[in-house]
Amino acid sequence: MSEETPGFALQAITFDDLEGWRTDDPSGLFEVMEACRRQIIDIKPYRTGSLGLTTEDLLPLLEAARRQNLSSAADGRAFFQSHCRPFRIRRTDGNPGFVTAFYEPEIMVSAVPDDEYRFPLYCRPDDLIDLDAGNRPACLPDSYAFGRRSEAGIEAYPDRRAIDEGFLAGRGLEIAWAKSKIEVFFVHVQGAARLRYPDGTIGRITYAAKAGHPFSAIGKLLIERGEIDRSEISMQAIRQWLGSHPDQVDEVLWHNRSYIFFREVPTTDLNAGPIAAAKVPLIAGRSLAVDRLIHTFGFPFFVRSETLVHLDEGRPFARLMLALDTGSAIVGPARGDIFTGSGDEAGELAGTVRHDADFVILLPNAAATRFA
Repeated sequence: MSEETPGFALQAITFDDLEGWRTDDPSGLFEVMEACRRQIIDIKPYRTGSLGLTTEDLLPLLEAARRQNLSSAADGRAFFQSHCRPFRIRRTDGNPGFVTAFYEPEIMVSAVPDDEYRFPLYCRPDDLIDLDAGNRPACLPDSYAFGRRSEAGIEAYPDRRAIDEGFLAGRGLEIAWAKSKIEVFFVHVQGAARLRYPDGTIGRITYAAKAGHPFSAIGKLLIERGEIDRSEISMQAIRQWLGSHPDQVDEVLWHNRSYIFFREVPTTDLNAGPIAAAKVPLIAGRSLAVDRLIHTFGFPFFVRSETLVHLDEGRPFARLMLALDTGSAIVGPARGDIFTGSGDEAGELAGTVRHDADFVILLPNAAATRFA
């Protein structure tokens, strides 16, 4: 049986139907599950997606997890088998799910601009406001979550081109300056970064807000123009093309009108992953960005891709993950972005992930009764 939702359905299956489940080790998820529980209880519940799963549905699983004393991967699997029921996310158009990957880059920056460090990373401007049904002007579609407060009223915030051309200059919003506009762009795409200053100091930034304009993939643009073959598209290929065509960099980057603003975060534990949308540290290989308009943070997903083999030494990717982040390009019920870690090596892993995948969501037992 399945619960029908526009565009997809949840189909009840068994753990025996999960290819790769018996060899997975989900025991590393329990620490971050406790962090999610504290975030929900002490600070703020996660927003409910259109699927209808709430933090009240999730909390019994998180409470049970904190009482576990695990000694093996089998114990971890047994916990989820005891407390959850798996549901395959089946798109009604018949197409498979799809995964990409993201990472936390590390870039060289300066606290002050000079001839070498010229490209700013901005914090959130004070005239950027959150939009909702109560204040969104008729001229802005529902997809705009942010706008600009001006003397004339609420309007669209200037886009990437306007900001690159100096709209925010002189307002003291710069966190740091980078050497390359291309580096800044890819920090925007990833949504977080480590900042290495000339004296060796390391800072950290993460997503704070965006200008509000829709995300437009420049990789798709380059494919459509015949610059990169669809079979060869990757972050590395896009970077190489941009580096080889400096006279076209602005035109291509400005195609993506979306612009990201950041906030500085503590660097007390650089071994921990960055803090993302769920307000807990990401775990490399176990954290998933999802469409938050559909899904609710904190829920476990089992993701398997037969063709994604370079993350697991030649074996098909098959792991239990937690939904802990989101992104403008992550749209749809069976669409995910895998966090691969921090630094250049993680970037090499992330840059070539573009694979069909199966998505199964694990629902806590009480919530599962509503869907089966």
